[in-house]
Parts: sequence; C-alpha cells; structure tokens
Amino acid sequence: MGTKQQLAGLPEDADLRRADSLAREIFSDVANKWALLIIEALGERTLRFSELRTEVEGISHKMLTQNLRMLERNGLLDRKVYPTVPPRVEYTLTEPGRGLRATVDAMCGWTHRNLSHIESARRRFDA
Repeated sequence: MGTKQQLAGLPEDADLRRADSLAREIFSDVANKWALLIIEALGERTLRFSELRTEVEGISHKMLTQNLRMLERNGLLDRKVYPTVPPRVEYTLTEPGRGLRATVDAMCGWTHRNLSHIESARRRFDA
C-alpha cells in the first residue's frame, strides 16, 4: 500500500487505499486464489488450457477462462492461438507476470513454513 510519503508524486491511481484507484482494481484482480494458482502453475513454462486445468485442481472451465482473460487483460500473460483445427491456444507469463510470480513463490514459501502453526491455531480456535 505504502505510506502517504511513499506515494507522494505518484498518480492517485497508485494508492490502494483509494476505492477508485486502478491499483486497487489490479490488486483485487490478481489477489484471488485462482489467479495465484494459475501464475504458480505457469511458472517459466508455456501451457495449454487443458494442461492448466489439470495443474490447477478444482478450477472449473468457466473460472479458468475468466481468470486467464483477466490476467491477459492486465498484461500478466500472453495468449497465443495457433490456426489449427481445433485451435491450439497456449499461455505464457509476461515479464510483469514473472515478476509477480516471485511474490507468489514467496507466499507459497510462507504458507509452507507456517502451515503447522496455522493448523494449531485453527484447532484451538475451533475447539
């Protein structure tokens, strides 16, 4: 988010605290479980739709389509269509998408490191 001092000189669209900011809209788009899992699945690879659906267990066809379109719209992945019958479509992270993947990797590492602590806390809370 940043402090007011850190945001000084940046456009209002960069302030996540503002309800009407572009930064908040982008944050909302990419900070969902499916987008994060798609970014993690792509990694440094190029995958087809069906491969992504296999990699991201539990995602529906509709949710995968919506999230791929959103990630493409935000410039985080490239979609390449080959003129074959049926059409072959491949997805690859762009440079900004690979940059975001570093953050996703850090979040995955944090989750793995803190999993037992979180499980214990949940057991205490739910008891």
